[in-house]
Amino acid sequence: MDRSYIGIPMGDPAGIGPEIVVKALSKDEVHKTAKPVVIGDKKTLEQAMKFCGIDLEINVIEKVEDGDYQKGILNLIDLSNIDIEKLEMGKVQGMAGKAAFEYIEKSVELALDKKVAAIATTPINKEAFKAGGVNYIGHTEILEDLTNTKDPLTMFQVYDLRVFFLSRHLSLRQACEMTTKERVFDYILRCTDALDRLGIKNGKLAVAGLNPHSGEHGLFGDEEVKEIEPAIKKAQEAGINVVGPIPADSVFYFALKGSYDAVLSLYHDQGHIATKMVDFERTISITNNMPFLRTSVDHGTAFDIAGTGKASEVSMVEAIRLAALYAPNFTNTAL
Repeated sequence: MDRSYIGIPMGDPAGIGPEIVVKALSKDEVHKTAKPVVIGDKKTLEQAMKFCGIDLEINVIEKVEDGDYQKGILNLIDLSNIDIEKLEMGKVQGMAGKAAFEYIEKSVELALDKKVAAIATTPINKEAFKAGGVNYIGHTEILEDLTNTKDPLTMFQVYDLRVFFLSRHLSLRQACEMTTKERVFDYILRCTDALDRLGIKNGKLAVAGLNPHSGEHGLFGDEEVKEIEPAIKKAQEAGINVVGPIPADSVFYFALKGSYDAVLSLYHDQGHIATKMVDFERTISITNNMPFLRTSVDHGTAFDIAGTGKASEVSMVEAIRLAALYAPNFTNTAL
């Protein structure tokens, strides 16, 4: 089986990113599905291996194709940007925030140059970014800027449940105001296109309801009647395989069981709760409409356990697996 090159920025050096990277790369399943290339700092990774009791050979490379992609070897593009003597685990530090950004920046450069087919990102810390003079609040904003992508499309996947989001980091009031006919229709088109790029042709998309029982024809709110249903009808008339609105208390369950290929969640927590209750560790974030595919663990830097070796690598393994699974479908970037 052909394996795609997957770029892995190491994450905040003071958090659990380095630990979950070395743990993930010690697993057979990762090397069977991908050729992982870590972008990070050698001394930090060596320290992480000590924390975790893992012995990998770090193979420092300059070019992706120079790597030795087999179990037991960690192929690293070493930016050497951490003073290990000054690094304090579990604490916000400008040095660590700046370094984490540089790992992402280099990974994006590799992806845009088609040296890696996808990237699987690790946790960063917004406060560390600020302390390091990095003027971004998260991965999405960085990727949006570095790839010149407008409004990147986020999808969560856990097992076979895929969930898109109409809005992300907004108040609930603002999210309701963003649920307009025009925006819902636009997102139906974008979600359908994203499924197609992932290799799910003519995928069936369900739109979640906003109000209890999808409003019961206006009894519990009229957003479904005025905004959501007209958008769905317009999309159906255009030949899009979409249904809804389906009440949010059931749509995710039926999607998990295979009734739908994906669900369009209308606000942040609606979809986050649904996916994470299925399996928190295996819920993976996927950014679809960029020049390349990006997957990500969906947890933070966990400063409280950083440096203890206790962090679970399950999300990292799953992020790499999904990146490798979907990357060949991105024909403009797959190697």
